[in-house]
Amino acid sequence: MDILIVDDEKIIRDSVSQLLEDADHYTECADNGDSALKSLSEAEFQLVLLDVNLGRESGLDVLAQIQKKHPGIPVVVFTAAATVQTAVEAMRLGALDFLEKPFTRQQLTMVLSRIQKHQKLVEKVVDLQRQVASQSPEAVFESSSPEVRGIYDVLFRAAGSPASILILGESGTGKTVAARAVHQASSRADKAFITVNTPGLSRELVESDLFGHVKGSFTGAIRDHWGKVKAADGGTLFLDEIGELPMDLQAKLLRLLQDREYERVGENTTRKADVRIVAATNRDLKGAVQDGTFREDLFYRLNVITVEMPPLRRRPEDLLEFAGNYVKFFAGQFGRKLKGLSSDAKKHVLAHTWPGNLRELRNAIERAVILCQGDEITSADLPLGDAVTRRELKSDALGVGDSITLEDLETAHIHALLEKISNLADVARVLGIDQATLYRKRKKLGLTKD
Repeated sequence: MDILIVDDEKIIRDSVSQLLEDADHYTECADNGDSALKSLSEAEFQLVLLDVNLGRESGLDVLAQIQKKHPGIPVVVFTAAATVQTAVEAMRLGALDFLEKPFTRQQLTMVLSRIQKHQKLVEKVVDLQRQVASQSPEAVFESSSPEVRGIYDVLFRAAGSPASILILGESGTGKTVAARAVHQASSRADKAFITVNTPGLSRELVESDLFGHVKGSFTGAIRDHWGKVKAADGGTLFLDEIGELPMDLQAKLLRLLQDREYERVGENTTRKADVRIVAATNRDLKGAVQDGTFREDLFYRLNVITVEMPPLRRRPEDLLEFAGNYVKFFAGQFGRKLKGLSSDAKKHVLAHTWPGNLRELRNAIERAVILCQGDEITSADLPLGDAVTRRELKSDALGVGDSITLEDLETAHIHALLEKISNLADVARVLGIDQATLYRKRKKLGLTKD
């Protein structure tokens, strides 16, 4: 933990600081209330150790200011035997515990242990609240698609093993939801699920975020920092967009995977890590290996259990089910009484290719639920733009057994697939032909992609 010690006696500050740093905690010291509040405004701490008597200053007054300006930071008060009554008053005012002076190393350790347990409970509550707030129908792992059911089966069978899992797929296909589901189905479900996002951060910040750093190791490192590997101890470390990880950090990640060892930035102490690795990316890692932008040995180390979350355009069986569930979900959140999607809205949902996948569908339905004026969502409520309105839905009227030629039926079918699926290779795969044949058919039938 990162701990701030507030005491007017230097010998107490130094001795407590030494005890805590010997136990791998980071400490800073302050000898009065103003100095303590300044430190709290400049950096984050997980605990404040506060003396009740700060010379002429009352520790209770400082406690009140800490509670007001930095709510949520646990405070433990130091007190002499004669002021135990004051310590009780401090706890009434918000302190979590107290230590009676003089105290032993064992007594300090016991108090810290209670605080750490309290913090873990708080973090778990916050995590549960976050999950409830972000809960959505796609978190239910059911599907009418045999392909998707097979993917879920692999994930849940692998969840009970310690093996690394690599989840591939386009943005918005539910990779994070799948990773969290693996964690919840594993023996580590009662431990932390920690996410590391690599895009948008500098190399130094990525390494610090992942492994941690010591004070002075780089510009801006004004204090020690424990990284997310430490935070995920005993639980699951989810490496989102692993394909964006800089090459020099890939070697350190490989060591973490192979030997379960790492060092914080700026120190030589080797530390052990008890974490389960789940990684995800929307990149073609095999292609990145061939291009020399991703280590081959790291790829094979991650590639123990690999699944690909299919894009929404390959899940027509689930599309209307997801859309309907989203309507119920957001209608409940916003207090709307809605019947669901109108028939024309369903046609538009099926016609759209959903390049943003589940994320785009979720946002579109949420907006529609908020803005629709009737008791059901119509196509006018869906923010799908020209991508759908340009589509001719006449092909919906054509079906097997209708009085039409095979060429007309083939034309309608290929046209519908081209509008629904943006990738020609995927269209060819669905049709069971190669891309060259698809090209010739498109030319012969007069079909073009907008």
